Amino acid sequence: MCMFCAAIPTAAALGAVAHGKQQEAKREAEREGQPAPQPKLPVAKVTAAVVAGLVIASAIYHTQQPV
Repeated sequence: MCMFCAAIPTAAALGAVAHGKQQEAKREAEREGQPAPQPKLPVAKVTAAVVAGLVIASAIYHTQQPV
């Protein structure tokens, strides 16, 4: 498996974990009556962009003819 194909599920899993932690922090703040913390990065959008970039890089890598 190439490095791009191996990185796609890894990036998706890390993004899912980070998104879950942000959601948990939001729920915890609501339970305590605090305002929800503002995330520094929109994890879901960043994860989608990273995965899309990896898919494109993988497609380019796999369509190149060996020299």
